[in-house]
Amino acid sequence: MHATTDTARADAPPGSAAPASAPAPPAAPATRAVLDETTLVVRAQEGDVHAFEELARRHQDALFRVAVRVLGNRADAEDALQEALLDAWKKIGAFRGEAAFSTWMYRIVTNRCTALLRRSRPTVPVSEIGDDALASPGSHSPERAAEMDAEMAALSRAVARLPEEQRTCWVLRELEGLGYAEIAEITGAGETAVRGRIHRARTALAEGMREWR
Repeated sequence: MHATTDTARADAPPGSAAPASAPAPPAAPATRAVLDETTLVVRAQEGDVHAFEELARRHQDALFRVAVRVLGNRADAEDALQEALLDAWKKIGAFRGEAAFSTWMYRIVTNRCTALLRRSRPTVPVSEIGDDALASPGSHSPERAAEMDAEMAALSRAVARLPEEQRTCWVLRELEGLGYAEIAEITGAGETAVRGRIHRARTALAEGMREWR
């Protein structure tokens, strides 16, 4: 900072006043990409929309994956994610850092998903249950592949029948691998309640999949 000021004075014509220090320009996109998350959050809270866009870019894949798995519909998931990002931008000033930024974003996305689920309960597509739930097509005989498709369809129907609170907790735990404490933070439920929801979801899914054991 001092070196910059000294250079400016050295370059000034004799007898002229040194120019006032100009405010630092906004960080370029390439610079934002290497900033830590805390700095990006602060900048977003100060109104830097590009900092928020960088935060959204870093988290959107995971958030979209959760939305798809909770809602079971890619189009609805896209709508929920877009609405959630708008909500997050409007509420970014309220983020106090008591939890991780990703946890805060998960909460906003799952709230949007829950609202959609309460209006309609779509069927979960087989391909959206899990990234590695289905093996590659060439790894089994046609008969085995058809059996696996039927089994995954049954699991899809069983997941779709879960109450939205259980479904969200189950997705966050079993498909996203989040801990009970973080799920409690995301959903706003106590950790004991989260454990209970996941237990009931597992029990219901086990019952629904009994014929496939």
